[in-house]
Amino acid sequence: GETIGAVLDRVAAEFGDRDALISCHQNLRYTYAQLLDQVNCAARGLLALGVKRGDRVGIWSANVAEWVITQYAAAKAGAILVNINPAYRSRELEYALNQSGVSVLVTARSFRKTDYLEMLLALAPELADARGASLVLEKLPYLRHLVFLGDGETPGGRSWQQFMCLGEQVSLSALQEVSDRLQCDDPVDIQYTSGTTGSPKGATLSHHNILNNGFFVGEALRYTVDDRICTPVPFYHCFGCV
Repeated sequence: GETIGAVLDRVAAEFGDRDALISCHQNLRYTYAQLLDQVNCAARGLLALGVKRGDRVGIWSANVAEWVITQYAAAKAGAILVNINPAYRSRELEYALNQSGVSVLVTARSFRKTDYLEMLLALAPELADARGASLVLEKLPYLRHLVFLGDGETPGGRSWQQFMCLGEQVSLSALQEVSDRLQCDDPVDIQYTSGTTGSPKGATLSHHNILNNGFFVGEALRYTVDDRICTPVPFYHCFGCV
């Protein structure tokens, strides 16, 4: 009966010095206290971009630490995270962004042999010259902000580091006010089906859905505070993100 953000706050207060997230391929390691700091900063960054309760925040990437941070941050800010398959092609990406109404997209720059920057510029050539605080794109009318993971150019958007710096514009108390108004039955995640018999369908999950799914799996497998879970499966599917 809690929200995802409230559970993270509670667990970080009790187990702050324990490992919470290890991304081997990125050589990153966060304790619960460090993870909470990153999540709060990212959540404040979303609020600084104008994200309101119920707004859609998309994430398009393979498994990285920033995905986990974004998922928790969106939950704390009251946004609905839209998980986008990293193998999507242009048509599928355009459909998912528009059908769900994503206003902020956190994106990798590439996946395997697919150049995400090239795909985004093909869909929205206006990005090449975009300089304003908020995007106006003909084919992606809901998309207002792009956040790029990793280093390199950021056409029409900002880097992850710049995004995290935005969080300094919003106080922690302002974030807490937003989080305190959330309910466990609020929608928090949209998962797209494969679309094998038609267009992909967006299935909506609540804080209650995700937390209880994870909790009862942990109960059945008898997890303790000493256990570690290896998650090689894609975060964009329910198995990975739960």
